Amino acid sequence: MTLISAAGLADALSRESGRPVLLDVRWSLAEPDGRDAYLAGHLPAAVYVSLEDELSSHGAPSEGRHPLPSRLSLEAAARRWGLNDGDAVVVYDAATSLAAARAWWLLRHAGVDVRILDGGLAAWAAAGGALEAGDVEVLPGAVTLDWGRMPVIDIDATAAFPERGVLLDARAGERFRGEVEPIDPQAGHIPGAVNVPMADYVNGDGSFLPTAEIAERYAAVGIDGSLPVASYCGSGVTAAHQVAALETIGITAALYPGSWSQWSNTPGREVATGEA
Repeated sequence: MTLISAAGLADALSRESGRPVLLDVRWSLAEPDGRDAYLAGHLPAAVYVSLEDELSSHGAPSEGRHPLPSRLSLEAAARRWGLNDGDAVVVYDAATSLAAARAWWLLRHAGVDVRILDGGLAAWAAAGGALEAGDVEVLPGAVTLDWGRMPVIDIDATAAFPERGVLLDARAGERFRGEVEPIDPQAGHIPGAVNVPMADYVNGDGSFLPTAEIAERYAAVGIDGSLPVASYCGSGVTAAHQVAALETIGITAALYPGSWSQWSNTPGREVATGEA
């Protein structure tokens, strides 16, 4: 399973043993540091996770805006969060699960049993779930992370991907078409990519659509399990969310972590514009 509902999480937290570790991944492009929002109110016992500092590494623009952390750096962070071997984890953010999906993908990649709280903190609060303010201090954990459980492709494999499968671009349509580009140095998309923005498979409240509707949306662009699938976005965050959406319908997609931020910073890479 990829998702857990607010009711399902409440049930899991009511158990005497085996309760999941809660990770709060509040983040947005406008507010990349979500700690203040976390301190103002979060799920009880949830630990704050920084997407910028713990779920990403930092390098040259040619690596993209949010390169993946190393196994060792993620393991050190996971131990700070109090994780131990065998722990189940639930990740969430404010509502859309965009940032939470980055944590979900990395922990899945590292062999951890992890779910996304569908609808995030907003769904929890709407269901009457309790919130608490302030920081949460936990005892350091001793988890040992694995690595390589999720498929990843680099820039060269991404360039060749449309020849053998479906390459998805998860950004908004206007960025895919090259009409606007507010962040990266070039506007447009990777040649051969197909645009399925996040808005196409989530509800207005940020929760995921029912699986039948998600499957229908992806079938419309040729994704039915018969071809390999890969996803990219601006910097690999929204693409992880799209990988999660595909997981809900039983399709495992590869992630291009460098995404458009790497592609558009790499000289010689072709750029396409328009719908096709």
